Amino acid sequence: MPIRVLIVEDNPGMRESLQALLGHAPQLVCVGAHATGEEALQHFEQARPDVVLMDIHLPGMSDIECVVRMKLRRPAVQVLMLTMYEDSELIFESLRAGATGYLLKNQPASELIQAIEQVHAGGAPMSMRIARKVVAYFQQIHQPRSEMEQLTRREQEILALLARGYLYKEIADLLGISLSTVRTHLHTIYEKLHVQSRTEAVVKYLGADRPR
Repeated sequence: MPIRVLIVEDNPGMRESLQALLGHAPQLVCVGAHATGEEALQHFEQARPDVVLMDIHLPGMSDIECVVRMKLRRPAVQVLMLTMYEDSELIFESLRAGATGYLLKNQPASELIQAIEQVHAGGAPMSMRIARKVVAYFQQIHQPRSEMEQLTRREQEILALLARGYLYKEIADLLGISLSTVRTHLHTIYEKLHVQSRTEAVVKYLGADRPR
């Protein structure tokens, strides 16, 4: 059976172009083309789409809200966001709302048809430039912790006292631990900070953005 596709696009010219494109793809069938999210939702149950082509920045109801409502009504529906924008926040708002793919409107027609087939088959198509933004985003939020952030609370306490000029024995007395324990902690601190001396460790401590 052909894949049932619903279009939500406020630009008349783009909406007609998408309809014409679907009309020339025998494996696809257009079950509706609407200018607003409100209008699309009114006909959503009757249309029973497999895939929705959703424009970003719809008038009235936002595309994000429209995606959420469609997924609530028909969890199996797949939503492909179509946009002229590459804004990272828009991308992730759409994906969090339940969109499965995100394509730029200037994609070649053959790639758009292929993307519809991919998303219907369980894939998550994205244009190369959008995919790079997704990768960059996750690389940014999953960066390795800084050297200072890798220190335990006790190690941070010892390093702070070192920076204030306390001797090893004084640190042990202040923290209520043995001198050998202080030395063990210092050895671990040096390893984590990639330094070989008290002076180097203190210099790194004083120059770092320490975790609060």
